[in-house]
Amino acid sequence: MFNKLNSELKRNLLVLFTAGLLFWSSIASLLPGTPLYVEYIGGTKQEIGIVMGSFAIGLLLFRPSLGKMADNRGRKIVLLIGVIVVAIAPLGYILVSSIPLLMALRAFHGISLAAFTTAYAAFVTDIAPPENRGEILGYMSLVNPIGMAIGPAMGGYLQSYFGYTALFLNSSAIGFIALICALQLKNPKLTDQQRQESQDNSFWRMLFSPRVKVPAIVMLLIGLAFGALSTFVPLYIKSSNIDLNPGLFYTAAAISSFCIRIVTGRISDRLGRGLFVTFGIACYSMSMVLLYFADSPSAFLIAGLVEGMGGGTMIPMIMTMMADRSQPYERGRIFALCVTGFDVGIAVAGPVFGSVGDKLGYRVMFAYAAGLTFLAILIFLTQSAQGLINSIKFALGRGEDSYALK
Repeated sequence: MFNKLNSELKRNLLVLFTAGLLFWSSIASLLPGTPLYVEYIGGTKQEIGIVMGSFAIGLLLFRPSLGKMADNRGRKIVLLIGVIVVAIAPLGYILVSSIPLLMALRAFHGISLAAFTTAYAAFVTDIAPPENRGEILGYMSLVNPIGMAIGPAMGGYLQSYFGYTALFLNSSAIGFIALICALQLKNPKLTDQQRQESQDNSFWRMLFSPRVKVPAIVMLLIGLAFGALSTFVPLYIKSSNIDLNPGLFYTAAAISSFCIRIVTGRISDRLGRGLFVTFGIACYSMSMVLLYFADSPSAFLIAGLVEGMGGGTMIPMIMTMMADRSQPYERGRIFALCVTGFDVGIAVAGPVFGSVGDKLGYRVMFAYAAGLTFLAILIFLTQSAQGLINSIKFALGRGEDSYALK
């Protein structure tokens, strides 16, 4: 497929892929160490959840305006905002040792994810040929699992052997290299007519349209589960006295996410997106159940593998589905709105599940998370297309997406 692309398109895709890989490596390298750092400076379980959840404040506050900026001023400037923040934010962790300041810093750090993920998905969709959209988006989304495989293992090693300062400096250095790559990109251009249509569309009107509302709700519920997983798995492993580097849990998830993304994008161009979204949500549910029962290193690693299959299938497929449902002039905001549900879930998960963990323990926390993912399956099965029968058919790969633009 890539042999059929022109040289400029291949160059843009390669540079974009490299920047994305570095971005996710920087973000992921902090996953195992940051909760432990908050605990190290005296944070309670609930405070750990609040600090980690504060990352989503930056996402929630800035993703709508960044999505609009991506539509009105181009994808590259928003992409650059993302890599600049991811490069400088880790330096702040070296200087900050109080819970309120860490909350503020995490919120600032969250802007990086709001900017980069919105612009990256829109950028790839803009330049990908429509007939190969699922395949190219699937391949380009591999930056996430590869970065999530490299980052946590590297971060866990640095934190264990060299301390927190080395961990934060490494994350910052990777971000600066990503910035150098992103500066080389050529920005897709919108016509004057597209800019005018972009300004005429209400951001919040889009949110409540049927094509966006249901995917956003599904992403909210999965975001809650993911927020519990990304924040509390290292502490759950530690409190269970399991001899396992927490970074390996995320590495296992990244490996399975990588493997499944290689094939699902291409197949979805033929079979549709709904079946793979349903499968991804089901994997998230199974992962939460496995974490509830986990009592050994192998059990945690299996849960990580299943969670990676869920994330590697569901999130790219929902983004591809939203690409099918949107015009170029609104794509930045459509992606931003859909992923905002995920952001809200992550923001709420920290303090809410932190409270559950304090009172009932981490095991019960993941039982609650499993219930939310089961609810997400029911909603997608019954509400993802026009009418109940059409929705069930689409969600099971037996029907077309009634909201896709022809």
